[in-house]
Amino acid sequence: MPASSRVLSLLHLLQGREWATGPELAEQLEIDLRMLRRDVVRLQDLGIPVESRLGRYGGYRLRPGYRLPPLMLTDDEATAVALALRAAQRSGLGLSAPAIEAALAKIRRVLPSRLSEDIQHLEASLAFADSGPERETVAAVTLLSLARAMTAQRRIRIGYSARDRAATSRDIDPYGLVVIRGRWYLAAFDHVKQDLRSFRVDRITAIEQLGLPALVPAGFDATAFVEQTLARVPWGWEIQVVTAASAADVRATLPGTLAELRETGSSTIVRFQAANLDGAARMLAAMPWAFEVRAPEELADALRSHALRLLEAATSAR
Repeated sequence: MPASSRVLSLLHLLQGREWATGPELAEQLEIDLRMLRRDVVRLQDLGIPVESRLGRYGGYRLRPGYRLPPLMLTDDEATAVALALRAAQRSGLGLSAPAIEAALAKIRRVLPSRLSEDIQHLEASLAFADSGPERETVAAVTLLSLARAMTAQRRIRIGYSARDRAATSRDIDPYGLVVIRGRWYLAAFDHVKQDLRSFRVDRITAIEQLGLPALVPAGFDATAFVEQTLARVPWGWEIQVVTAASAADVRATLPGTLAELRETGSSTIVRFQAANLDGAARMLAAMPWAFEVRAPEELADALRSHALRLLEAATSAR
């Protein structure tokens, strides 16, 4: 382990402990006592008050009341943070680009020049083949306010811009934050609608914590609920088919945001919304199992047309 990483590891071990003996620290760092003493001196030379005590109950500790600098990272940790920030930006996670760039700039300023240059070269060489589409950014203050309310299990009042841009006010019990394809959603109980709802976090314009408890149902799965909500968004056609496969097998082909599944014996009912029947036919044709169309009747024509196109392609390839 490089000396700089080892010294930071020693500092980490000393945090939150009254006294740690030399043999204990040396064993955890996998070094001998002589090297441990040198590392203690390195910390003291940096102005970090490491105190030592001789004797049977001796050892090392940080001086009581001493506050560590807010950020001390090893090379591996700094690289991980920088790459995570860049990945969040390029994968369409909906976080503020200026905030990410500012955070990266601060990290680079405290890194050794060699490491800072290496990380910039690595960032420049990265390509994200699965980058999501451009998403509306979400303010960090909004996410933190929601997190505080959920941790305290408190009801909140939010200002919300609906799909038609109409401004509304809702009293809700927040249950969970979910990120799907780079967009943030909040699963919550809406006291105006008296029902569970999924809210786009980028459309939340204000948050006020109320003095009432938020009762979260036991075992509530926020991710499954939001996926189900998205699968029910009306797109023009409601498709329903039955396939001879288990729900687990179908789910591996059709994500929860796309279709609702209900297993019945050895079959699974698949229900989803589609903007057009041609797209629905192409999606169903990708399933490796036989299926029966329940609704709508017009889907049969779209499937025939798609089958003919596939047959023509297969014939021309001979």
